[in-house]
Amino acid sequence: MALIEFSNKGLYCPAGNFYIDPWKPVDKAVITHAHSDHARWGSQYYLCHTDTKPLLQTRLGPNNYQSINWHEPVYINGVRITLHPAGHIIGSSQIRVEYNGEVWVVSGDYKVEDDGLSTAFEPVPCHTFITESTFGLPIYHWKSQAQIFSDIQQWVLENKAAGKASVLMAYSLGKAQRLLPCLAQVTDTILVHGAVYNIHMALVNAGWQLPPVERVTPDTPKETLKGAVVIAPSSAEGSPWMRKFAPYAVGVCSGWMQVRGARRRRNADAGFALSDHADWQGLLTAVKATGAERVYATHGFQSAFSRYLTEQGIEAGEVKTEYGGEEEESPQDSMKEEND
Repeated sequence: MALIEFSNKGLYCPAGNFYIDPWKPVDKAVITHAHSDHARWGSQYYLCHTDTKPLLQTRLGPNNYQSINWHEPVYINGVRITLHPAGHIIGSSQIRVEYNGEVWVVSGDYKVEDDGLSTAFEPVPCHTFITESTFGLPIYHWKSQAQIFSDIQQWVLENKAAGKASVLMAYSLGKAQRLLPCLAQVTDTILVHGAVYNIHMALVNAGWQLPPVERVTPDTPKETLKGAVVIAPSSAEGSPWMRKFAPYAVGVCSGWMQVRGARRRRNADAGFALSDHADWQGLLTAVKATGAERVYATHGFQSAFSRYLTEQGIEAGEVKTEYGGEEEESPQDSMKEEND
């Protein structure tokens, strides 16, 4: 019997009788991070990192939550569980599961570049590694965060000079917070969509020191909107909510912007390949650092990535899950403030 099995409800540990990031309601759920494809409503008990708890409370409401810090062990039916930084978003964790001397690690989503906000990715030695492969093709190779931030800042300044507002499309949890220090260097006021504001306040109330933002409401003065710098989720694209910023330019922050034609398909004025996931080289670096004898690739280009690992002499397979790729924004999160 494998330490972790791939079931129709999610990744299941039979020895501990718990699930990791289940996509159906279960009794015990261990959660890697608070994005809606990994943290679903309806389970009886949730175990997560301390920084993830306020985000789950915001998104899933009151539940039976237990939160722990990095490397703090919890035992469920004799199975040892510890959480380790994944570097994806605030609170994002890799789940290390140990039983009878066997160690498996479930990565959740991760990136290997330290973004200065999420705790940096920590390689965890294991026998079996379950990795995401959202961008598991060689064409995905990110520029450094510093370079991308410089590009975004230049774009904002050019829009200001042209009398246009700069509207950046970014996920309300993760990308939006990551952009704040970048934008605070080129504007005194950062306006945000209601969905971004809700997450921002959950983090601020939990003690996070983030650059201030101002929520866009029907009462926001027109002079504030003119030439503004705005962060909004992708659901706001092309919506009536956007009209109040006219004239404006739209910049999409997504790893998919690496591919030629993606910006045109999104009808964006600019595309910035800023991703909270590892690129091809990052995935390979992470896998190698674990020393794992066996690797399972989940959501993304798992077939191509697992095939490449096999060619490199690593026993690898692919697993189908219900996790998304970079589309982390759930309809309820991004649409509920649409009418502001």
